[in-house]
Amino acid sequence: MSVLGADAPELDLEGHSFVVRGPSALRGTVGVSGAKNSVLKLMAATLLAEGRFRISNVPRITDVGLMAELLRAVGCEVAVNSPGAAGAADGFSSSATDTGGSLVIDVPAQIEPVAPRNIVDRFRASIVVLGPMLTRCGEAVVALPGGDDFGPRPIDMHLQGLARLGVESETVDGYVHARAQELRGATVRLDFPSVGATENLLMAAVRAAGTTVIDNAAREPEVVDLCEFLVKMGARIVGAGSSTLTIEGVEDIGRFGSADHCVVGDRIVAATYLTAVGIASGEITVSGVNPDHLAVFRGKLADMGMEITVDDRSISAAVSSRLRSAKFSTLPYPGVATDLKPLLVALLATADGVGSVTENLFAERFRYVDDLRAMGADIRIDSHHVVIEGSERLSAAEVKAHDIRAGAALVIAGLGAQGRTVVSNAHHVARGYDDLAAKLRSLGADVSLSRS
Repeated sequence: MSVLGADAPELDLEGHSFVVRGPSALRGTVGVSGAKNSVLKLMAATLLAEGRFRISNVPRITDVGLMAELLRAVGCEVAVNSPGAAGAADGFSSSATDTGGSLVIDVPAQIEPVAPRNIVDRFRASIVVLGPMLTRCGEAVVALPGGDDFGPRPIDMHLQGLARLGVESETVDGYVHARAQELRGATVRLDFPSVGATENLLMAAVRAAGTTVIDNAAREPEVVDLCEFLVKMGARIVGAGSSTLTIEGVEDIGRFGSADHCVVGDRIVAATYLTAVGIASGEITVSGVNPDHLAVFRGKLADMGMEITVDDRSISAAVSSRLRSAKFSTLPYPGVATDLKPLLVALLATADGVGSVTENLFAERFRYVDDLRAMGADIRIDSHHVVIEGSERLSAAEVKAHDIRAGAALVIAGLGAQGRTVVSNAHHVARGYDDLAAKLRSLGADVSLSRS
């Protein structure tokens, strides 16, 4: 059964592999739907108030289904419409430029503030229900989150920041038990601009008594998208997109309620297609994304020799010869996102010269390197640096996806390899990519799915 429910397409790719036959150039236009790293937080935010919430441009990914399952577990009703079906069943019309589906979430007057382990274990973003549950119920029990395995990502900053707002918490048998007699505004300075901590604090602060200031807040477009949704619900937030967020708490529950929202385009997925054409060569247009959200990344690709043009909602890229190598460093937004690191290593594996990627956020995010080496990539790891000497052509191999972005990186690496590359564990990729195989085929690639 589909994790999205009976009305959604089957997305369960457990036991499937990507089969890539390369090399092949890419040509055409590919659409990007809403950002995984936004839609899951928007879904969590609906727990803040009773009402009906409609979200459009929703990607067909398994993590959306898992969040829907979590919302249902606490008492909500969640209806999923496939792309093109929005409006048919719920009277909600999304933009003509949206490529995703839609969600209708009905939140009841009472919710059960418990996020069970059997759901939470399966995806990292589940931790962001903590803030809205505390706001709505004054208490929350949330299992420690699962998700991609590339080193520890503790939630200490979440809990320390919430403590400043009056939350008491303890961890018992893998569950965070949190409670607050009254949420009250405070100034919170984050040691690091953590996206998840910023989002949890935002959702706890919007109905706290008084004013909350979050210093060193995350600036990612997905955080801005959450702020815009919260404002539509009735929140008062100033500073979205900056490192200081000021939230005036709205204590009157009657001022919070239903909202409609279109999810911001997925910049990480857009970057994946740009990286793919860098490996495979050709000419593509990626639509449905704000080019400003990839400004630094686009600049680096241009330095490597990629011809790039943009308009308000798309990025076009042309590659006619082998790209030059480059040095990248992952940093919080507006820097190059850590999610792009595996994709960049795959790109540099086929570039001319010696390049490097320095990982400044998650030091253990290297499990995919051995798989790229199996494809003939010349890669050396030096502490948190990866040094890559490019090869003109990679070799086909049987490899394994260890997480969402690493799996996508291996698939696009196969576009630049001679022969048949098989990437197992396709279910990891389906957690963050809306039908990657079909979209690459639409650009002329030979990519299919098979049961392992």
